[in-house]
Amino acid sequence: MALLMTCCSFIVNVLCMPLHLIHALGFYEMYKRFFPICLYRCSIMYNKKMYDKKKELFRSLSEFNKPGAQLTILEIGCGTGTNFEFYPPGCKVICTDPNPHFQKYLTKSMGENDKLTYERFVVSSGEDMGSVESESVDVVVCTLVLCSVNNIPQTLREVRRMLRPGGALFFLEHVVADPSTWSYFFQHVVQPFWYYFGDGCEVIRETWKHLEAAGFSDLKLRHIQAPLLFLIKPHILGYAVK
Repeated sequence: MALLMTCCSFIVNVLCMPLHLIHALGFYEMYKRFFPICLYRCSIMYNKKMYDKKKELFRSLSEFNKPGAQLTILEIGCGTGTNFEFYPPGCKVICTDPNPHFQKYLTKSMGENDKLTYERFVVSSGEDMGSVESESVDVVVCTLVLCSVNNIPQTLREVRRMLRPGGALFFLEHVVADPSTWSYFFQHVVQPFWYYFGDGCEVIRETWKHLEAAGFSDLKLRHIQAPLLFLIKPHILGYAVK
């Protein structure tokens, strides 16, 4: 199977040569203007399918609120703001995303979730959020983001820097399938195309290994099979305490 997978991946890579060229010439940046539209529509479907899982995951957010203080949440790669409905009323939210074109959809989501206080929108990558002070947030939320950052360990170091002692990272990410499955085979075959379709998304990452090695004091992590397309069925979810 390994040889067949390698051959098929090579063929898909060849078929993606026009996309590779567009990327090399810098024209792929134009897609970033349209990607928020695609993600907005996909996010509606994703939230419907994953509503129960998200509700269960974010139920524990309030546990990380300091007594008598306002819960401060920083969301990395906030996208269109589809997580806002799961946040507890009265909390303060800092939004970050490397794509400034999400601002329009964020404004819409903020209007639909006026139970929250929105502090600011920061245009930054997960690997470099220097504009956010160290130990300044109670919770960092990261959903479907670690699949596309350039450097997972550096992103997690930034998360630990921003979290106050005792704060937590809440995560929900799709990951690579078990090597014995056909899902694993097709994930590797379509990855060259998927990278462009998903604006840098990689379906072949073993993200849980980076979380395990990140130095959190406590890690609650579960592997699940999401009710989604087989390529992104394997998921991990949970939280990690600083």
